[in-house]
Amino acid sequence: MKRMPTARRYLATATVLAVASLSLAACGGGSDKANTPIAKTAPTTLKGTISFYHFFADREAKVIQSVVDDFIAAHPGVKVNVHSGQDDEKVQKAISSGNGVDVALSYSTDIVGKFCSTGAFENLSPYIKRDKVDLSQLTETVKSYTEYKGVRCTMPALADVYGLYYNKSMFAKAGITTPPKTLSELKADADKMTTFNSDGSIKTLGFNPMMGFYENSAAHYGPLADASWLDSSQKSAISASPGWTELMTWQKKYVDDIGYAKLQRFTAGLGQEFTGGNAFQKGKVAMNMDGEYRTAFIDDQAPKLNYGTAPFPTADDHTDLYGSGYITGNIAGIAKNSKNPELAWAFLKYLTTDTGAVVKLANGLKNVPTTADALKSPDLEATPQFKTFLDLAANPHTSTTPASPVGAGYQQAFENYWLKYQDGKGGDLAAGLKKIDKQINDSVELATGP
Repeated sequence: MKRMPTARRYLATATVLAVASLSLAACGGGSDKANTPIAKTAPTTLKGTISFYHFFADREAKVIQSVVDDFIAAHPGVKVNVHSGQDDEKVQKAISSGNGVDVALSYSTDIVGKFCSTGAFENLSPYIKRDKVDLSQLTETVKSYTEYKGVRCTMPALADVYGLYYNKSMFAKAGITTPPKTLSELKADADKMTTFNSDGSIKTLGFNPMMGFYENSAAHYGPLADASWLDSSQKSAISASPGWTELMTWQKKYVDDIGYAKLQRFTAGLGQEFTGGNAFQKGKVAMNMDGEYRTAFIDDQAPKLNYGTAPFPTADDHTDLYGSGYITGNIAGIAKNSKNPELAWAFLKYLTTDTGAVVKLANGLKNVPTTADALKSPDLEATPQFKTFLDLAANPHTSTTPASPVGAGYQQAFENYWLKYQDGKGGDLAAGLKKIDKQINDSVELATGP
């Protein structure tokens, strides 16, 4: 899937959740339909019309449509009205206004806490229990980001997993034979591949340490040092988690070694992440953090690029975590005001649990499947570069960000501080992190009550 860059995704989610907090209550559990039990058995014949909203566009929308067409072909009495290019804000507004959304597919797991707690999406557990859907097909991490406080209101629809991309030609020129496994090794290797122009400006970077560059985000870095976000009571655990201090100290020193202003100028001149001008694809950056979907972009935009993939290096004192990383993904659910929930469920179940459908989506979108059967399917197309991410997804230490009633708000607050800190404006780190704890805890209390 073409993932919205992290910083923009946080801002979009925050805006959406502000709208949702005012309007989604209308879709909550207070309706008569919410108390109506589902049929004891699934219908033997499917018929009727449902509306399906998703965010994909262009080539990727065609992949989605091909799977929709397969479902319709298997059920001639069914019609699916597809609305492509619908981001989370559009979907949430459509649900809250009762505009006929039956099934919605979102790019952001950050909305799960809000959608489950407000009832904007149906609780799927009764359908899952009735139809004996095998949730053991999902890893514990995938289960965790598709439910909130025991309420399963979404199902996973492929995943994004983050690792290291490295330019093999630049490695060979620098005499580097294997990708780094620790952050210290990452910087040492990157220094060998960083070059400068005659005026001292950066010509090429071994690695760009700037937070906010492409997929450099707090969420993606956290698993490298086993850093914690929230405790069991939804309170911020950031200042008490030594992993964050370790990661921020390492990253700030890296930035300072090169020079913040110098990195700013270099980064400002790089191509956009999801275009052919991507800095890694252009050889301007030798190593990059990115998701499995980058393999599809390289195939399309830079097919001659000599590159490899590997797990991202871990903090030096967490080498036991090497081989794992950060995982997130698309989630899909049934709108609370769906007029045909049985058909919506049948479609959602097909989209997210049918092995053929999941594999077809994975092959077309170049995302990681989220079911065990799809991951081991002989029909799954996996180049050596893509296989790295399949292995990362299967690693038991691979983790994600926890669901919260404030969506991605806690991540945004922390990352905003990290951006100031790397610029030398964050003050004392320990004090700064405690202030972020308070900011997050205040927002959670505002959303949930004391």
